[in-house]
Parts: sequence; structure tokens; C-alpha cells
Amino acid sequence: MKNVLEELERTMRMNYLYDFYHTLLTSRQRKYIELYYLEDFTFSEIAEELDVTRQAVYDNLKRSKDLLEHYEENLGMYRNFISRQSLIKELGEILGEDRSHDVKRILETLEALD
Repeated sequence: MKNVLEELERTMRMNYLYDFYHTLLTSRQRKYIELYYLEDFTFSEIAEELDVTRQAVYDNLKRSKDLLEHYEENLGMYRNFISRQSLIKELGEILGEDRSHDVKRILETLEALD
């Protein structure tokens, strides 16, 4: 069960990193990430789809994943997103249901930004 949860967390992280940084990847790198992480293709299915070997799929996915992690390490967009989400949640809990109309509107606006 723990391995399944860890894999799910890794996949979610890659999906977020892809959302933030996909424009920095080549179209080929985007295709590998999309097929594997977004469309849940296996290495064999990707290899067949792109007419490459399974080893090429593995190598390209690894390089693309490493590149996304590198962008995150340097730019921190995902880290900042998680921090903002946490602060918004915390603020909402502190304020509880007794929110003024203005505070509620501001919180809703902040939540909608991401």
C-alpha cells in the first residue's frame, strides 16, 4: 500500500511540475511526459506509439523528469504553490465561518488564482 501511495505522490508531483514548466520542454519531451504521466501509457505502449525502443522511452522520461525537477529547484513555482495553498487553508480555518463578505471574497480570489 505504501508503494502505491508513493507512486501516486510522485505522479501528482510530476503532473504539477509539468503544468508549471511544460513550456520549457521540447515538444518531444512534452509528448513523453504526457503519454506516461497524463495518459498512463506503459513504456511499451509509448515505444510503439513513438516508434522507439523501451530503453529510449526510459531514457527520455528520465531526462525530462530530471529537467522538470531542475526547473523546480531553480524557480520554485510548485513549492510556492503548495505554500500558498497551505496558507490559504490555514487562514480559512482561523477565520472559520465568521468571515466578513470582504474577507470571504479575498480568500475566494486567492484560491482561484492557482
